[in-house]
Amino acid sequence: MEEGQAVVGAVALMLGASWASGINLYAAILALGLMGQTGAIDLPANLEIIQNPLVIAAAGIMYLVEFVADKVPGVDTGWDALHTFVRIPGGAVLAAAAVGETDPALQVAAFLLGGGMATVSHATKAGSRVVVNTSPEPFSNIGLSLAEDVAVFTGMWAALNYPILFIVLMVVFIAFAAWLLPKIWRGIKRVFSWLFGTSKAQEEKGGGAAKAQEEKGGGAAGGG
Repeated sequence: MEEGQAVVGAVALMLGASWASGINLYAAILALGLMGQTGAIDLPANLEIIQNPLVIAAAGIMYLVEFVADKVPGVDTGWDALHTFVRIPGGAVLAAAAVGETDPALQVAAFLLGGGMATVSHATKAGSRVVVNTSPEPFSNIGLSLAEDVAVFTGMWAALNYPILFIVLMVVFIAFAAWLLPKIWRGIKRVFSWLFGTSKAQEEKGGGAAKAQEEKGGGAAGGG
């Protein structure tokens, strides 16, 4: 029974760490580090490094930076684009470390699964922000960002305290993301089509006006 609980706990931690990393890697490390430092949880040996005060301080500073950047429309999309190369590898590494000192094949499997989970949550977050940023008011963006912050911290807490419930919620999240991501992608294409279409129309309008002005000038010169 205890062995089964340990396996469930490890799976929940692996999924939770990678899922949260895809949304906000710094918040995920900060949450795990603080819970490990305060004795609220016993982290696997491979993850104990993140409860080091230096790591917690670095994660806290970067979390504050992201907290501000993530609330500014446009800036958040640029931040998400850059963090594609940070969140996904970070989630994969945390997932591999979460299974502890086990069979190397299991760690590789956890690395791959963690990277996949981080990719799904990151794509869902970043893609939805591109669509939401088309709204002229900033409040929907700020509200969504705050909801993501709360989700990361409560999700990590749930993964460590209610692992079975959390695993079920992750299955629901994956199904929801599979349904939502194609719609987000279509929304992103419409956004870029509108942006580049508007830009192209303005260029063509400007070019047409310049051509008309040139023809008018040439006609006046010929008449003179």
